[in-house]
Amino acid sequence: MPGTELFGAEERKEVLDVLETGILFRYGHDAQRNGHWKAKEFEDEVKKVTGARYAHAMSSGSTAVATALAAAGVGAGDEVIVPPFTFIATIEAVLFIGAIPIFAEIDETLCLSASSIKNALTEKTKAVCLVHMCGGMADMDSILQVVKEHQLILVEDAGQAFGASYKGISTGLFGAAGSYSFDFFKIATAGEGGVMVTHDEQIYKTADCYSDHGHNHEGNNRGMEQHPVLGFNYRIGELNAAVGLAQTRKVPQIRAINRTYKQRLIDKLSQNSHIGFSRLADASGDSATFLNLLMPTAEAAQKLVAAFNKHQLGGFNYWYTNMYHFINQWDHLKNMQTASKLCVQLTGSPQDYKNLDLPVSQEVVGRLISFGIRCTWTEAEVDTLANQILTCVAEAIGE
Repeated sequence: MPGTELFGAEERKEVLDVLETGILFRYGHDAQRNGHWKAKEFEDEVKKVTGARYAHAMSSGSTAVATALAAAGVGAGDEVIVPPFTFIATIEAVLFIGAIPIFAEIDETLCLSASSIKNALTEKTKAVCLVHMCGGMADMDSILQVVKEHQLILVEDAGQAFGASYKGISTGLFGAAGSYSFDFFKIATAGEGGVMVTHDEQIYKTADCYSDHGHNHEGNNRGMEQHPVLGFNYRIGELNAAVGLAQTRKVPQIRAINRTYKQRLIDKLSQNSHIGFSRLADASGDSATFLNLLMPTAEAAQKLVAAFNKHQLGGFNYWYTNMYHFINQWDHLKNMQTASKLCVQLTGSPQDYKNLDLPVSQEVVGRLISFGIRCTWTEAEVDTLANQILTCVAEAIGE
């Protein structure tokens, strides 16, 4: 992924600022910092890229989405509509705040559809945790219509869609709160890190407290701060924030290169009628971190995967068999293999996780193969990849 390709002097400079002061903690120690507040600067850069009024950096994208849900008022016993195609952290976040995940279908945007959200509603539905997958975005106009009509809380997990937008609005900013991941495999990385964003001041203040044991961060004596809410330790450290800061500044450049290379690949691959692509609800807002191929059938996709493997063509994901991104492999969820009892095990769920009927999602993900876009490619390397894909498609399927 692009972020890890561009480590250099910028990241070293920000990290050395922290190491030279020795202040690795994001709060306090004002006199020793020499003016360096990397977590705050990281948050400011995220606000610049996204247009968010408020941003709060945390230890991971997982803790960021969990905090977004909690700060928006979602909790024990609440039903939350979720997709079956996502990194499993989305589902874990819902479970570990005590809520109940309710699975609905995705469509060819690779995200929840408005109709599937509507079909999954019950009297207990409190929220939708919408995931913007594989660098793209959901069809927000239709989804917002359902959210508003049924007075739902919308929280967005844009962990894979930092830098993406829909009709000029950044993913993560359509609902009460949103989250981004800055782990090692994203468009920008902090090594480990995440950021929650919102336009709502009260949600931001709650998240700020919730992610640091309830501290309100007022005054100059941490030991005497007030605690408006109970919380936990989801803090980011200054070293991770320093890397995230330098990386976030590079996102506009990375995104522009990604888009150029992705379009070049699409133009070349479109000559084969068997190759389709996932639907972008707003093509102009694509972060272009993934090239998402949609083959005509799951059988065709599996034949193509076999051809890729035969020719040792790497750099792709066949999500249908991926252990952490699609529900087919989530046996620990289906069997509730937990370290300790969860709320859902006491309240029950209206869905039987072992026997979910999600035919549309099965069909779409069965056809999906994704390649990561690299901003450090040359045009020659892009053309070589396109030709390799075309050769494998011709061998596996035809044309």
